[in-house]
This record gives sequence, C-alpha cells and structure tokens, in this order.
Amino acid sequence: MSLDSTQTAPFPIPANIFAETVTEVEHYTDRLFRFRMTRPASFRFRSGEFVMIGLPNAEKPVFRAYSIASPSWDEELEFYSIKVPDGPLTEHLQKIKAGDTVLMRKKSTGTLVVDALLPGKRLYMLSTGTGVAPFASLMRDPETYEKFEKVVLLHGCREKAELAYGEQLVAQTLADPLVGESAQGRLEHYTCVTREEHPRQMRITDAMTSGRVFADLGLPPLDPAEDRVMICGSVPMLHDCRALCEAAGMTEGANNAPGSFVVERAFVD
Repeated sequence: MSLDSTQTAPFPIPANIFAETVTEVEHYTDRLFRFRMTRPASFRFRSGEFVMIGLPNAEKPVFRAYSIASPSWDEELEFYSIKVPDGPLTEHLQKIKAGDTVLMRKKSTGTLVVDALLPGKRLYMLSTGTGVAPFASLMRDPETYEKFEKVVLLHGCREKAELAYGEQLVAQTLADPLVGESAQGRLEHYTCVTREEHPRQMRITDAMTSGRVFADLGLPPLDPAEDRVMICGSVPMLHDCRALCEAAGMTEGANNAPGSFVVERAFVD
C-alpha cells in the first residue's frame, strides 16, 4: 500500500537517501502513469540520467532505476512509469498520490547524456514505451539545441493511447518560454504503433531500416559523420537498434569515451 502524508518510514532514512514528497500524479492508461515530486536543494544531475527510487514501505525498500523525465533546470523531479500488477516496486508505486513519500538515492548516473556523444548535426532519440522518459528530459534542455541542429524523437508503443505522454511533452516543449523558440522547426516527433491501426503501424526499427522515417521527415539516411543516436527501451529493442547503428558504421559511446550512439541498459521498461 502507498503511504499517506501522515505516515513515516518504519526505519531510519540512511544518509545516502532522500525522502521526497509527491506533488502530482497523472495516469494515462491502465499501464502507464507519471508523477512529480519535490527536488532536494542539493541534488544535481545531467539531463538524461537516471536514479534509483523506492518507497518507505519496508525495512529494506526495493529500489529500481528510473530515468529522470524532468530537465536539469526543473525545480521538481518527474518520472514516467509502467504499472506492473505484481512488480516488487511498481505494484505499490502506481498507487501513490500527492503528499506521499518517495525515496531516492542521492547519486544519478547514465549514458544518455550529450557528453557521451561526439559533436554532430542531428540527434535521433529512439524509444519504446516508458523509454521515452530520459528524452523527456533532454528535449526540454537548452543544451540539446545548442549542440544539435535537429532533434528527432521516435517513440514506439503498443497502442495509440500510450503515445499521450510523449505528445503532451512535445507540445509543452514547443510552448516553453525557455526552450520553445529553440525547438521550433528543429524538434520532430515521430510515432509508431504496433497493435492498433495507425498511419505508421510498425516498429520504430522497421521505420528506420526501411528508410520510412527519413523519407517522411525529409532527412538523409543515418550518417556516422553527422548523426548521433540515443536508445532507450526494452531489451530486444536495444539489441535491434544497436545493430542498426553499427550497420550504419556508428561506434558506441560512453561518458569517458564519446561515440556516435549510446544505449541505456538500466532503464525500467
């Protein structure tokens, strides 16, 4: 069960963990929801990174990796989650409401950061399901538009209703006073659906390998000299997208060795 605002953790909070308050919860489908919570004054992160979050409902709380969906300048922290009925964490996390407490470890990390990529002209962000979360952070960060001329968010889902979070974010980004002007004409949102009728009823990997996405957006095929790719989603999707990038002559990057594409392996999807 989730804790209400009057409940406290049944154990002392360790020094390496923040205990933060939920400020907003929005459910999109019976499988997907997002929530926002207070941000510790001392917490710093790079847009695209993830943290470990949990609930104070046991002496040894279950922690899972969640990408921070809010940009590094946001005064609050946002997360986008799948609902798993019998999941050790999400079974309880999906029931939180404003005023509840969420635990967060103090260290953020991850490879989906612009520092892990070599300079380039276009940035492709490939995502499935809740894998769109780190890109929700990056597309709202001014640094992304300082480093790339074009930013293309590809988001693949099972059903059309599951695209709502990404559609909402893109609209908010284009209207945002901080990044909206930079994003206008430069941020592209390309969606695919696999289990319902849709103008692009296909996997995003098929949209890439067939050349459909490049034709639709009027862009050239992947070029390792000019294009950079970030990948976040299910394990099969990560495998297929990595192979796609390698076939195009791209090299995988890391924080200590920037490359032309990066993959996030720790995300919850």
